[in-house]
Amino acid sequence: MSIENPGRAKPGQARQYRTPAGLLEKLMAAVRPEFRAADLVFDPRDPVFGGPPCAVRGCGRPHRRHGLCISHGQRWRGSGISLEEFTATAEPGWHGHLPLEACVISGCNYGAMGRGMCSRHFSRWYRAGSPDPGRWQAQAPRLAPDGPLRTCRIGYCSLWTRSTSVFCYGHDTRWKKNGRPDIDEFTAACEHPGPGQEHIDLRPVPAGLRLEMQYVLQCRGDEQAAKLPPRELRPFAVVLAGAGASSLLEQPEEWWTALYPPMKGRGWRPFILDARRRIEALAFGAGWDTEYPRDTWRLCNLGIDKPEATVSFEGIPQGWLRELAKRHIRWQLSTGLSVSTAGNGVRAVTRFAAWLAALPDPPAGLAGVTRPLLERYLAVLQAEMGGQVRHTHYVGGLSGFLKAVRRHGWDNGALPATAAIYPEDFPPRGARLPRGLAAHVVAQVEQPANLARLGNPAYRLITLILIRCGLRISSAAGLSLDCTVTDADGAPYLLYYNTKMKREALVPVGDELFALIGEQKQRVLQRFPAGAPLLFPRQNGNLNGRRPVSSRTYRGALYRWLEDCDIRDEHGQPVHLTPHQWRHTLGTVLINRDVPQHVVQKILDHDSPLMTAHYARLSDKTVREHWERARKVNAEGQPVQISPGGPLGDAAWAKRQLSRATQALPNGYCQLPLVKTCPHANSCLTCPMFVTTAEFLPQHHAQRQATPQIISAAEAAGHARVAEMNRQVAGNLDKIIATLEDEGTAGEEASAGAS
Repeated sequence: MSIENPGRAKPGQARQYRTPAGLLEKLMAAVRPEFRAADLVFDPRDPVFGGPPCAVRGCGRPHRRHGLCISHGQRWRGSGISLEEFTATAEPGWHGHLPLEACVISGCNYGAMGRGMCSRHFSRWYRAGSPDPGRWQAQAPRLAPDGPLRTCRIGYCSLWTRSTSVFCYGHDTRWKKNGRPDIDEFTAACEHPGPGQEHIDLRPVPAGLRLEMQYVLQCRGDEQAAKLPPRELRPFAVVLAGAGASSLLEQPEEWWTALYPPMKGRGWRPFILDARRRIEALAFGAGWDTEYPRDTWRLCNLGIDKPEATVSFEGIPQGWLRELAKRHIRWQLSTGLSVSTAGNGVRAVTRFAAWLAALPDPPAGLAGVTRPLLERYLAVLQAEMGGQVRHTHYVGGLSGFLKAVRRHGWDNGALPATAAIYPEDFPPRGARLPRGLAAHVVAQVEQPANLARLGNPAYRLITLILIRCGLRISSAAGLSLDCTVTDADGAPYLLYYNTKMKREALVPVGDELFALIGEQKQRVLQRFPAGAPLLFPRQNGNLNGRRPVSSRTYRGALYRWLEDCDIRDEHGQPVHLTPHQWRHTLGTVLINRDVPQHVVQKILDHDSPLMTAHYARLSDKTVREHWERARKVNAEGQPVQISPGGPLGDAAWAKRQLSRATQALPNGYCQLPLVKTCPHANSCLTCPMFVTTAEFLPQHHAQRQATPQIISAAEAAGHARVAEMNRQVAGNLDKIIATLEDEGTAGEEASAGAS
């Protein structure tokens, strides 16, 4: 990894690679006396730096696994007795303060490393092909000492020292793991152990850097968000002591992360990045004044709750374009736009900037960004991406950027008026395929036996909420602990935050799901007796319960579960589904169960009926089935039959759907093709193109009751033609009503017989 020279910092970042004035005073005012010690000592029961004490009476060290500290845990695993018997009989002395084993080879007093042998005999045994250890040990050669024979510096240890060390193999290894502390102090600690307190020795660290680390540890202790065991920090203190820096701000982040601490660097990168950013925030403050000059924005410093999220402008080589991109993204984030959408905008401008830089004659400013230049770029995108989803993102991101530049006057009039992306420049968007799961896949997923195989009850409940409520995974994972409410009738609802629309919403739930949510609440309260704000808190690094389970963690558990249950599609292939598909599936099921579309829109909390229409169009099959079963009669009361199969049936269905929308009559429908002119104005009940169904029976009865009055009035006035026409209407109405009512009676009898 290349390390940036602090003396050659990028413009706007130079101040971040030197110790700023006033930092010492701020640190002195911020660090409390209990964190000022050079050798920080913590109580074993400290929630961040310690833990519950070991179960062995008299041992003050914090437990790690099975209620035992590391030392007693090692002794218990080698004892062969039960945990209860071990904790009742074990001595409180630590494993690290007892005599160590010597090499099993006769005459060798070096410390044992592997297979009961010292490192030299173990290496010789391994090169011999790893024969039976017992036989080989009986015939093992005696090896001359690798130096003057000296015993270990630890008073109670009689083993020979390791090479040039003053300790034997075991004590030398422990001394190095503890960060190579002062030899005399380490010897005294081994010979006369203290009360078992955890500590972090910062004495070798330079004074300024030590004060910064004390401030960082104080902040981590106050937040109580994640554990920070001192045993993991001691190797880091060794790295800081040898870094040759008096402040974390003397070097950029890349320089610090490139250092390689002991123990394979485990945990070093997140720790040092977090520490440096805390010191930087203390020195310069957090907010736009600090982040805006940077080429990579850390969004956590901008009040955005995404600790690892960044926005990078380093891929934009043109200074004038980079500055405009920064203004654009700052404006987008200030309006509440999501980080992912803003990131798409940055990538679109970065892609455009890289293309401009590769031109033989790149523009020197906005004045050179003309419509012909944009057309060339759009042609390149079309050739490279050809209508893919990212193609739309790149075009849309650049379009939004150019509109914002012109609207807000960031260009000072330099951007040509014709430099714009028009609607027809966007790649055509094909019809989206249905994303709902097939019925047989849903049946496999919802089998109780399969659901029971999802071992974690929290993940199982999240899955049920996604299936039955149609939430997005981000909304489900972030549910609050008090996420259920009831109405005046006692019916339960799930209260959640719609992360996409940024608003609260309610969705009805069943009694079973309501009870499962109550059980999850009890599990959370058992883990966090003081209370927690979330229904699904993260398992690790979450001491206060304020961090929700991540969608990535849930997806990993979901995919492992699907593989374990062997869920397969209609072709026998393993199913790969996403959590969002359950939302589509719920919408499809509701529509096909004749739930009104506006109700489905409310349940899914869609902002527009257009989105719900994506599910509604899937219900044509269901609606057509109703249409095919419905009895249709013409004006003379005779049944109208149309074969549902074949092209004619499809065409008739399409015509029927269009007629219902454009040629609906108060008492039926007109079968006349839309291009024809009706010759029977206001005479539908005598028209051969008229068709009606049972849903219009009330209108037919009302007209039948009114028709005799019309006939009497016409006869009294001498209008014989009108009276004759209405007698025909009355006759047709009698036939229509009789036929439709007979059909309804037959349907009821058939339904009663089936039940």
